[in-house]
Amino acid sequence: MQIDIDSLETYNTLARDGAQSAAESLSQLTGIDTHVEVTNVSLMTPGDLEYEYVGSEFSGVRIELGGALTGETLLTFDEAARSVIAGTLAPEEPTDIRRSSIEEVGNIMTSGFIDGWADHLQTTIDISPPTFLSGSGADVLAASAAAEDEQVFVFRSRVESAAESIDFHILFVPERDSLIEALGPTGEESVSFEKLEVFNEMTKHGAEQAAENITTMTGLETDVEVNRMSFVPIDDVPATVGDRRYIGTVMEYTGKPSGYLAILFDQPSAEAVVDALVPMETEGEWSEMEQSAVKELGNIMTSGFIDGWANVLESSIDHSPPEFVSDMGSSIMSPIVGRMARTQEHAFLLDSMIHTDGDGAFHCEILALPDESELREVLRELLVERADRTQVDPSEVF
Repeated sequence: MQIDIDSLETYNTLARDGAQSAAESLSQLTGIDTHVEVTNVSLMTPGDLEYEYVGSEFSGVRIELGGALTGETLLTFDEAARSVIAGTLAPEEPTDIRRSSIEEVGNIMTSGFIDGWADHLQTTIDISPPTFLSGSGADVLAASAAAEDEQVFVFRSRVESAAESIDFHILFVPERDSLIEALGPTGEESVSFEKLEVFNEMTKHGAEQAAENITTMTGLETDVEVNRMSFVPIDDVPATVGDRRYIGTVMEYTGKPSGYLAILFDQPSAEAVVDALVPMETEGEWSEMEQSAVKELGNIMTSGFIDGWANVLESSIDHSPPEFVSDMGSSIMSPIVGRMARTQEHAFLLDSMIHTDGDGAFHCEILALPDESELREVLRELLVERADRTQVDPSEVF
């Protein structure tokens, strides 16, 4: 099964336009100004998708789609957003009516989200009545994302409001065959869906090796919690990473493919790994010795991450000495994006999150941005039978 990359760009744009239409519908209903923060399409496992919802409570609606594009659309509001919306539309009403207001908002917003897709396909997409949902984790996930044995494409948009506590997410989880048919026709720019899965698995194995390198060097037990491949407008990459403050390293890798790799720790995690490597009492800015320790760890993690790519792809991939960074995630990624935006409008963002497996907080994010045209070439040439550590059966690909 083939995925046309140019069509994927079109559908990512449709998803962003649909999210903007949904945000405008919410603004008209509530009087609250909203804006689309980021939109992307991600290839990920249902378990990784569920992880994004664990630990927080959400309310929203689930709507099934039929016709030319089948699947499910999910609108989720965090508790603060739910209170603002229900309080605005039904401030003095009983709980059941306030719940109905969420359903009605979800129904109107979903219509705005899907209309552009229907227009593009020049057909009708059927929308079911909204089903109210409330909970966390799997409680608010689309049923079509429940199969644990395969990766799914998920169109994800985050909408925010600066003036109010509004933060909601739109997830569209299309059925695989329906999406692949819509993403045709195939041509020179098409790549195998199974090869995208394989490359995503290669990235996961690289992240697992990087996590093992952290444990070996520091004694901190770690595990890879989330791994996903996102296709996103290049200018949206900084917003995808967000404004959380990170300490880590950035480096350029060259070969086939080339690109950039950022290894980013949150403040407590950076302090933990540095303390394990060079235990010493320091205050204020990061000392030269501490920065050197972070760079050395980043160097070893990078080798673990990309060596697997080189082995499977039968290519040589080198990387520059790591550069120490300490800033907001979006600010760290902006210079990288500026350089890559000269030659490409979209990017494949490979995102892996490493967490502790025991007590104590630990968070490390590995972000790889390969050159898009080179990645397309790599995927077309990828010999799946060499990826013997993945779960994809080569006989099912060729």
